[in-house]
Amino acid sequence: MNTSFRQRWQQLDWDDLTLRINAKTTRDVQHALASDTLTLDDFMALLSPAARPFIEPMAQKAQKLTRQRFGNTVGFYVPLYLSNLCANDCTYCGFSMSNRIKRKTLNETEIINECETIRKIGFDSLLLVTGEHQTKVGMDYFRQHIPTIRRYFSSLMMEVQPLATEEYAELKTLGLDGVMVYQETYHEPAYQLHHLKGKKQDFHWRLDTPDRLGQAGVDKIGLGALIGLSNSWRTDCYMVAEHLIYLQKHYWQSRYSISFPRLRPCAGGIEPASIMNEAELVQLICAFRLLAPDVELSLSTRESPYFRDHVVPLAINNVSAGSKTQPGGYADDHAELEQFAPHDNRSAAQVAEALTKAGLQPVWKDWDGYLGR
Repeated sequence: MNTSFRQRWQQLDWDDLTLRINAKTTRDVQHALASDTLTLDDFMALLSPAARPFIEPMAQKAQKLTRQRFGNTVGFYVPLYLSNLCANDCTYCGFSMSNRIKRKTLNETEIINECETIRKIGFDSLLLVTGEHQTKVGMDYFRQHIPTIRRYFSSLMMEVQPLATEEYAELKTLGLDGVMVYQETYHEPAYQLHHLKGKKQDFHWRLDTPDRLGQAGVDKIGLGALIGLSNSWRTDCYMVAEHLIYLQKHYWQSRYSISFPRLRPCAGGIEPASIMNEAELVQLICAFRLLAPDVELSLSTRESPYFRDHVVPLAINNVSAGSKTQPGGYADDHAELEQFAPHDNRSAAQVAEALTKAGLQPVWKDWDGYLGR
């Protein structure tokens, strides 16, 4: 790899960034709000404590930009958990190998049952999720099952362990459209504190993953930090912005998606190191929309129904709905296998109805195969 975001990351001093964010002033925020095109320094101002009194004008501007770029549409997707086997030990995840939960990996018949159940609900955009287990749910498993799953859905994304460039290129030929890979935290000491065993301990292999995705020509790349894992969610989210701008410059053919996961209750769970309240999450989402008007912003069922109903119309253009976070959860619901407990437990139809009432159009189908292939 000739160049990667890692070189840029090495130039960014965590403590210095934290100080710079906290030093932003009202004037900096006003300057950012008055700008049509934001710099990363402007984004830093909108992310800062100084921007807190400006959430309302930020939200108005973010909503205007979102409607201009995406109309009134909101994409719908659903996660399909193929396996909760995991060879890592992470302090914040219900799938961690040290947690004594029942383990399950779906076979071909169970996968078909799940796909048929999900299609009946109406979804045509699927996110495949597994625990990180290279041997049991690695490339051989994906090669075997992705072609089957692809027959049911027009858009297929995955969130699994980081893979090599040539493996991503192969998965693309099997019908994969996008990959979500969250760094969890860009603060290496905090990262090491929470990743106790397994290949996920390798901070730099994970950090280089979006570069490998870009080199493999994957259509959509999803980024995000797990909010609350480090001692400064603002600094982590600034790092996500740095990562996004770098990737857009180097792999401009790919589309990008940003997610905003906050730590949620799970088996053996931890207390967040930094707390982000709901107003601050709105601030963050709006800041990202002003920085990157064309980028997909996604909000999962980790957030409450009330919050999602009020924030999606502002700046979000992709949501999950009716999510089950355990293998086989759609055809046969077993809560004891869950990765984390969703907060929005409404059915997909109920979420769609709430969005329609807000004047938005839920889009269950992303595109037709013949349009972009």
